[in-house]
Parts: sequence; structure tokens; C-alpha cells
Amino acid sequence: MQRSNAARFWPVVTFVVLMDVVTKAAAVQHLVPQRMPHDVFGEWVRLTLVYNPGAAFGLGQGLAYSRWLFLALTLVALAILGGLYRATPQGDRSRVMAIALVCAGAVGNLIDRVRHDLGVVDFIDVGIGAARWPTFNVADVAVSSGAMLLAWVLWQEDQTHAAGAHPAPAASSDVRTLG
Repeated sequence: MQRSNAARFWPVVTFVVLMDVVTKAAAVQHLVPQRMPHDVFGEWVRLTLVYNPGAAFGLGQGLAYSRWLFLALTLVALAILGGLYRATPQGDRSRVMAIALVCAGAVGNLIDRVRHDLGVVDFIDVGIGAARWPTFNVADVAVSSGAMLLAWVLWQEDQTHAAGAHPAPAASSDVRTLG
């Protein structure tokens, strides 16, 4: 029996958004003061509370209206993803999973943009010494992994359509006989 796309989509969105909200609440409550690293696996993985008013990895910080700009861009992205979801054939698990992950991550960070004047709560801090990846959260992991999966799925679809549009050349009908 084939499950509907909604039966795959909504549990993923719900789980990721709940995990994001719960982990961010724990970070805000327990990782104080801000910017104080708490080692998990030495200095390689730390938990450090920061608020990001910009986009992923701190892009757009310092813009006067960045909160509202990124809030609006998130709503536009969710509308586009909604269109992709509606166009997804029943049973296309990879595409549904990719869209669900991106949507869930977008919603998780959207909740923060609405709730916090300071920006999105980030707390996962990885790196070595001063060479650190920008601090991120569960929603960022979902958006990034979902976007990579969605790019792969759409590329595969494009390859399939291109192969169908340009069939392989037929075998040669030139028959030579030995005489």
C-alpha cells in the first residue's frame, strides 16, 4: 500500500520543528551568558548561544530591516516550496523528504524571527581553535540537508527528462554481408 505524500511530509515537518524549538529553548535557558562556549567533544564540538539577525551563516547582518526582509523571504520560499510539494507525484519519497526538511527548517527559523528581536537562536559550534564553522541550529541542518537532497532529486528528474527527450541513437541498420 502506497502512503500519501502528506503522510510522509507532515510527520517530518512536525518532528524537525519540535526538535528545533525544544533545542533552542534549552540553549536559551542553559547556555548563558551568550558567546560562552561549552565544550561537548573538546573544542571540536561546543554549544555556544548566539543570536543571528541575518540569514544562514550570518549573511546580511547589519541591515537595518534584516529581520523583516528575511521573514518576507522565508514566506516567499515557503510558497515556492508549497508549489513544488503540490507538483510532487504521489510516492516520490525523496522529493517529499527534501521539501519537508527545507520547509521544517524554514519554519523553525521563521518562529525565531517572529519571537526574538535579537534574531535566530544558534548554538551548535564546530571547528578547531579559531577555525570555526558559523554557529548553527537544528533548523539550519534541516534546510541545508533538505536543499542538497532537493537539488539532487531535481537534477535526477532533469536527467530523466533529458534522456527521454533525446533517445539514444538506434542501432545501425547497415548490414554488411561477406561475399
